[in-house]
Amino acid sequence: MLDAAIVGLGRWGKNFVQSVQFQSERVRFVLGVDAAPDRLREFARAHELPLSADLAAALADPAVKAVVIVTPHSLHRPMLEAVVRAGKHVFCEKPLALNAADARAMIQTCRDAGRVLGVGHNRRLWPSMQALKRITASGELGQILHIEGHFSNLHSDNTAGTWRDSPLESPGGGMTGAGLHILDAFLNLVGPFARVRGQLVVHKPPPVPRDVASLMVEFSNGVSGAFSTVRASPLYWRVHVFGDKASAESVSEHEVLLHRHDASPQRLTFEPVNALKAELEAFADAIEGRAPFPLSTEEMIATVSTFEAVVRALESGETVTL
Repeated sequence: MLDAAIVGLGRWGKNFVQSVQFQSERVRFVLGVDAAPDRLREFARAHELPLSADLAAALADPAVKAVVIVTPHSLHRPMLEAVVRAGKHVFCEKPLALNAADARAMIQTCRDAGRVLGVGHNRRLWPSMQALKRITASGELGQILHIEGHFSNLHSDNTAGTWRDSPLESPGGGMTGAGLHILDAFLNLVGPFARVRGQLVVHKPPPVPRDVASLMVEFSNGVSGAFSTVRASPLYWRVHVFGDKASAESVSEHEVLLHRHDASPQRLTFEPVNALKAELEAFADAIEGRAPFPLSTEEMIATVSTFEAVVRALESGETVTL
């Protein structure tokens, strides 16, 4: 059992706690750290989670073997460095960093200290996305020509008045939140970007923003792509890979549609998976040497460097070459 502390108990931090506390035989949280612990007393009691307002409490506790960071993005690097100096492993919610230089430095810090680094890209562990990757790689779709994606939700309403409203913490409109999942899926399914062009339409700035981020992509292998995210629209998810023989799309966490010529769409349904639990247990496995963390450090850097280029494209309206 991996005894971990979690730093940051906002909406997403609570989701992490709920995903493993009393649910996992591999990971449990033994300490929660938050700047406003008093608002969390009832939640903490329900999940048997001691609270502290100070990260130092987690770093000094020998029972804590790892720390999960779910804080404002600008705090990821200094917190990771403090955690590693204390001799603990670290899991960081995405994005690992807002720029590639910080991401590389964070990875090197963990490597030099011999500490395991995990990053939270939980959609990679969705059954539908793992199936879509297998289908894409199998050749069943033929030559891959194009990929499209969209992920929207009521993010700006759900996080109103929080740090996530800040353009400094969430550059590129919805790209730092929902959009980053599509970007990471594109990299995982098709490969590295060569060029990207973006458009950010702002109907209302923060607080409670109303904006739309749209991207056109050319991949290094010649495949084309397009994706978008709306920060204030009911939940919608789709990642669709087009080949010259067939196409396949993830339409939910556990559903894939296969499209073939002269045939009705085939719906593939998979057993739901607790993806947050799965990625934390994969982190525990990596610490114990059972298996590498499913996201390599090269992939971590690729996601952040591509994200950085996408933000430049959205802010400039110009084509950015990677």
